Amino acid sequence: MAQEFKDNEKPVFLINGFLESGKSSFINFTISEEYFHIDEKTLLIVTEEGEVSYDDKLLKKENIKKVVLDDQEQMTKENLEELSKDCDRIVIEFNGMWNPDTLRFPEEWVLYQQITIFNGETMDMYLNNMKALMGPMLRYTELVLINRCDGIPQDKLQNWKRALRPMLMTGAEIVMESRYGEIPLDTIAEDLPYDVSGSNIVINPENYGIWFFDCRDYIDRYTGKTVEIDAAIMMNDKFGPNEFVPGRMAMTCCEADMSFLGFIAKYEKLNEFEEGDFVHIKAKVARVNRKEYQGEGPYLKVIEMTKREEIKDPVTF
Repeated sequence: MAQEFKDNEKPVFLINGFLESGKSSFINFTISEEYFHIDEKTLLIVTEEGEVSYDDKLLKKENIKKVVLDDQEQMTKENLEELSKDCDRIVIEFNGMWNPDTLRFPEEWVLYQQITIFNGETMDMYLNNMKALMGPMLRYTELVLINRCDGIPQDKLQNWKRALRPMLMTGAEIVMESRYGEIPLDTIAEDLPYDVSGSNIVINPENYGIWFFDCRDYIDRYTGKTVEIDAAIMMNDKFGPNEFVPGRMAMTCCEADMSFLGFIAKYEKLNEFEEGDFVHIKAKVARVNRKEYQGEGPYLKVIEMTKREEIKDPVTF
């Protein structure tokens, strides 16, 4: 997240993840790198202490003040403001069992980057038993790092990636690492449950979620091609003439966490339809730069659109 800061603003780096995920190791490595060095003081807030400790000599050398706040009630605006009074930057090692949505920063604090870290050795347990906790943790993260993936088959790593993407509200990068570094993990066409080799791609309703995230993350695979999808119509007065969003409600991590997944589309005969109508759409995929995407994203130029029966079940992953 690159942005300019005013003189009175303090950038915040939020590193979250469950206990023993490697947060301390990641922060230790980061603060030792030249690119992270500043002359001013940095506040390091540690909310849980695991196996890896911080090097006091390194903290002193880099002008870092470390404080431990292991009770969420200590994370009040007033306390945080007092702790950061003489600091120009904040790094938070955040407890994965706490909900980051409850965080309330002092006014001068500005979230610069959020990174979520997982331990590959226990990733299946997280996905099978802790999705309700993972949803808030991942919602606004910009980078997901899964370490200790040595010896884990590629198909399992791909499955993890597919399971995580619905929980990410941004187009966050997902990185898998072994002891030797990053594991290349681009989604390949052969892994998809539909054929993308031709000029017309038909997406069955049960594959809508897979298509949505693959199209978002690998737009070049679809640009210039025609897709057929089944979706509900959502309209917005802020869009241009005849623009709307066809999409589906999706259960991203649990029943309480539902999101509408869709891309901006345009159809010259939109006035023949109403908000909430379920439709079968045939559209050509283009790439556009839109403020709604905060950059580039897919744009559906609708060729044909017909009403169909309602799809009652939400998209699941």
